[in-house]
Amino acid sequence: MLHSSFEQNQSPIQKLRRETTPKIPSILKHIQSLQAHPKDKMHANTHQDELQRLFPLTYGQSLIEFDEVSNLPTKPLKVGVVLSGGQAPGGHNVIAGLYDALQAFHEDSQLFGFLNGPAGILKNQTLLIEESTIDPYRNQGGFDLLGSGRTKIETEEQLRESLKTMNALDLDGLVVVGGDDSNTNAAVLAETFKKAGCKTVVIGVPKTIDGDLKNEHVEVSFGFDTACKIYSEMIGNLEKDALSSKKYYHFVKLMGRSASHIALECALQTHPNMTLIGEELAHNKSTLKDITKQIADMVCARSAKGLEYGVILIPEGLIEFIPEIGQLLKELNMLLAPEKPYQMHVTTQGAKALNAHLSAKSLNAFETLPELIKNQMLLDRDPHGNVQVAMIATETLLMMLVKKELEQRAVSGQFSGSFNPVSHYFGYEGRAGLPSLFDSNYCYSLGAVAALLVKNQVTGYMSIVKKLNLPVEDWQICGIPLTTMMNVEMRHGKLKPVIKKALVELDSSSFKVFEQQRSEWQVVDHYRSPGPMQFTGDPAISESIPLSLMETTSYAIVPEQLVKA
Repeated sequence: MLHSSFEQNQSPIQKLRRETTPKIPSILKHIQSLQAHPKDKMHANTHQDELQRLFPLTYGQSLIEFDEVSNLPTKPLKVGVVLSGGQAPGGHNVIAGLYDALQAFHEDSQLFGFLNGPAGILKNQTLLIEESTIDPYRNQGGFDLLGSGRTKIETEEQLRESLKTMNALDLDGLVVVGGDDSNTNAAVLAETFKKAGCKTVVIGVPKTIDGDLKNEHVEVSFGFDTACKIYSEMIGNLEKDALSSKKYYHFVKLMGRSASHIALECALQTHPNMTLIGEELAHNKSTLKDITKQIADMVCARSAKGLEYGVILIPEGLIEFIPEIGQLLKELNMLLAPEKPYQMHVTTQGAKALNAHLSAKSLNAFETLPELIKNQMLLDRDPHGNVQVAMIATETLLMMLVKKELEQRAVSGQFSGSFNPVSHYFGYEGRAGLPSLFDSNYCYSLGAVAALLVKNQVTGYMSIVKKLNLPVEDWQICGIPLTTMMNVEMRHGKLKPVIKKALVELDSSSFKVFEQQRSEWQVVDHYRSPGPMQFTGDPAISESIPLSLMETTSYAIVPEQLVKA
């Protein structure tokens, strides 16, 4: 790890951010004096009996809040932290908040970072984090201090190796920074360690730019705000380009594997001509033909007004929400699983080998797709044998289908304009940028709360900071049992506990605002250019929160205010 090189090559803005102290909730200013106060016991909304069976020692725990108590005894703590899954801006501030809190508890406390994600736990590969280690990474983007990885700790052997590492390092706590899968792993580790009599408690931190780790307790996962601000700046630039050249349609696919939260947030920020929301299309049972017609109708309507350009936002997971394509993907995943010998037949014989194995509807859907998309479905697999949805060029597929539809309309005299589409995919660009002020403050606080939970020796909890639409000083903190967020799903013939991904809710205030405005955005340009993230100046600009967050708390603002924002 060339940390000194990173520090020497920092730009002026990186140095400015590094020297800035995050704001924290008022309650955390007295962190040395805070003691856990258990309140009501909490249970999952569904599958309570199954979860009780799977987590007999950690299910049904209490909500944890904190009270200020004088003369609390202190002792050094040894804690490990792991960054799990994809990058999200603000991860380094979670580590900084965790480190500073541990030092505030006792100057001899130690923090160990596991290298390259959960694999570092299995191999006991660590970096001792000291002030000189964390200092260059304060308020910085990326996960490069420790690295990350997608290893799942779930087999009996992996659980034994993890337990061995915890005992070898004599850790008081392990903080898992990750999304829904990673925090499910954290819950399993907490149960395993407690069953084995290991003193290491496990605490989760909600991370994912996708925004789908969200529920009644988690208002937003960290990284979502920064990623959406980065994408929205680029979308605003494309809108200006479209207005200037007046001849291009920009089809923009946005990261968001299973949900359309990023697409919705960016739409509210930038007012593009069309934004496809996967959850709405699934609700309406919209087919690929329906979507093609919807886009073509807009192009024709704008052309009639002399507008031969536009911007269209497409969520990454859109293709799975289209009924016939979603079913096709399910069948392909079953046929092409790694353990299936049929996989080799498909890759060597091509699409013709599918005829006898796909249902009639799925085969028909497959045959209507361009060769490019067919090949992506057949050849690009993840380690579990599933189609890599992110690798399917949905934006290109829609461009090709719309172009074909418009050509047919031109022959019949229904379209006489021009259509020049350009494709974009905004994904990795938003995962590791300098965190926004909101994410910097939020992540630092999440790290501090995780340290508090470790200090109070509670296990199987998620670090929670809430009421995020209020000034930072008024944010509130607590710990929520991870099992509260879970349900049980059948996977590979076995019941598996999972934290369910949160999809866009069609009755939410943010979607309703979008729904009210989008028709006008289609035919009259209302483009909004947010510009780059601000780190200084007017707090209303630099400390702005996600627009879609404004309806997630009891302090929700009304839709009219959301539009003005």
